Amino acid sequence: MDKNTKIGFNVVAIVCILIFSAVLAPITLQNDTFYTIKIGEHILENGIDMAKDPFSFHDIPYTYPHWLYDVAIYFIYSIGGMTGIYISTIILSCILGITIYLTNKKIVKNDLVSFLLTLGVMYVLGAFIAARAQLLTYILFTLQILFIEKFIETKKKRYALGLIVIPIIIANVHLAVWPFYFVPFLPYIAEYLIAVILDSHLIYKIRTKIIKDKIEKLSKTEENEEKITKLKEQYKNLEEKFEKYKKNQEYRKEQPYKLKIERKDNVKWLIIIMIICLFTGLLTPLGDTPYTYLVKTMQGNTTKSINEHLPMVLIQNTHTLTILAIVLAILIFTDTKIRLKDFFMLGGLIILALMSRRQLSMLVILGVYSVNRLITDVFNKYDPKGTDNFMKAISSIFGKIITILLVVLLSICILKAQIKDEFIDEVAYPVKATEYVKENLNLEEIRLYNEYNYGSYLLYQGIPVFIDSRADLYTPEFNGDKDKNIFTDFLNVSSLSVNYEDIFDKYEITHLLIPNNAKMNIFIKQDENYEELYKDDNFVIYERLSVQIGMEK
Repeated sequence: MDKNTKIGFNVVAIVCILIFSAVLAPITLQNDTFYTIKIGEHILENGIDMAKDPFSFHDIPYTYPHWLYDVAIYFIYSIGGMTGIYISTIILSCILGITIYLTNKKIVKNDLVSFLLTLGVMYVLGAFIAARAQLLTYILFTLQILFIEKFIETKKKRYALGLIVIPIIIANVHLAVWPFYFVPFLPYIAEYLIAVILDSHLIYKIRTKIIKDKIEKLSKTEENEEKITKLKEQYKNLEEKFEKYKKNQEYRKEQPYKLKIERKDNVKWLIIIMIICLFTGLLTPLGDTPYTYLVKTMQGNTTKSINEHLPMVLIQNTHTLTILAIVLAILIFTDTKIRLKDFFMLGGLIILALMSRRQLSMLVILGVYSVNRLITDVFNKYDPKGTDNFMKAISSIFGKIITILLVVLLSICILKAQIKDEFIDEVAYPVKATEYVKENLNLEEIRLYNEYNYGSYLLYQGIPVFIDSRADLYTPEFNGDKDKNIFTDFLNVSSLSVNYEDIFDKYEITHLLIPNNAKMNIFIKQDENYEELYKDDNFVIYERLSVQIGMEK
């Protein structure tokens, strides 16, 4: 293919990816973004003090797991407000799309398949794109795969340096996923170790060593000539079998059945890089938190109760089913081979996605290159000129117009669904109720019970909260007090599995701000111990009459 055609195609591809990635950025802010703004402000004003959380009325410590991202978001917010945050989300989404495309191109070297798969990946990631630290780490994990592949191919130091710098950034931007950084290394290392073991012919060497030792031992006496002769015949037969085995092994390397094992000797240096990266978790102001955070999270019960952490039901997830269907169809119905590292990568990522819904994002970000290789191998085998001809068609004036129009139409359909959205959804967040609280209640004395999903908005407005979406903060594993399992107490109260009065007494709750449709509201509005102070279409505020400590201003 000539250079101008390739340039023309890449211009169209990049324009389309930028348009599509931009419209995926949501206008409405997620609950995590609200506490991110407030924490960034707090860090700039007070520094990082993990002794006490400044936003809840519980006396518990906070670990600031994405402190650097919080500071960056607050800096953007202080300049451009929520519009600035929205624009930054669009920019990061576009950077992610282009990074995925360019990484696919460099690794697999098929521009057309890389373009189509990038659009597919970004579509799946639409549900995960938000003003949260994860958006930045998606970009970093994409670069990690690029640097791993290029280092194995070239052994250039700049890629090794990049692999060491990335976990340092992750440890400060989003340390909850820092341990996951080491997962993408494993398929490469596993394939290399298996290849080394196969090439070492260890069983043959052990068996021949045993026979040689026996011959040497028996040769010291003249009475064992017959036994020595038999051993020498065994040795000769073993050598003949080994020669046949080596020929078969070489043939299988050239013509594998389905699994293709490649030995890349630069992987041994990759192992050293990974070991060095194990120490990058110390390069944060948070002490050993990168090493302990995930362990504490897994010990707690937040992963069993938060929707994005729950196991995936495969039949309900068309994205994962589609990936499985593509891979299985290629392997079953074509003569295409899958590389062992790709088999390990896809298999491991699919298992992780089934264990936790949020890992679907990692499946598409890290698994797309393995799928790309499979699809490209199919084209190379059955239609070598097919992708080139398609790229030439797209690179024509008519092709460029049609391709961009199709992406624009798809983008309009996505944008149309959110064009009327506001930065703050007043159905999901108690905007008017919060104004009432700030105007009529003493924030320094009230102890307000609130629910998980909008706690971040309350603390964003300067109201001390009972709980918010920093779930781990409210578990004994993190706050160090077994009597302060606030997250579990919230679950029990909201589901009415315990007497809410007992929990409210435990935390000295004075007021409640709850949704009108909450289960608890059915009982509270009939309870004489509660007086309704405020109500709108979505939220209601109650005062708990049994606690009278002068909250009114």
